[in-house]
Amino acid sequence: MKNISAERRRNRQRRHYRIRKSVHGTATRPRLAVFRSNRHIVAQIIDDVNGATLASASTVEKGWDGRGNTVDAATKVGELVASRAKDAGINSVVFDRGGNLYHGRVAALADAAREAGLEF
Repeated sequence: MKNISAERRRNRQRRHYRIRKSVHGTATRPRLAVFRSNRHIVAQIIDDVNGATLASASTVEKGWDGRGNTVDAATKVGELVASRAKDAGINSVVFDRGGNLYHGRVAALADAAREAGLEF
């Protein structure tokens, strides 16, 4: 009997490697990377040239109220990461969905970041 969760994880990892071949963040247009687990969601804006995280937001942060695995939480994280990016002077990013399908929490985070002013 196959372990379904291990196979899903392996397939997501393959998609992520395939995406990362073409998605690359620079100082002028950094990468908005999304990590989604069963309990939390994390968004980071990364400059891959310098290997630096310029802004981030997640449901793991201190002071986070509520659950981290809902569409509402992903929407709040998207708004928060966009406002922190604006504070850092970042207007345009490249979206990296991390091998996840553009659906549900990942799509909610992206849509909220777009509405808050990030261009991608």
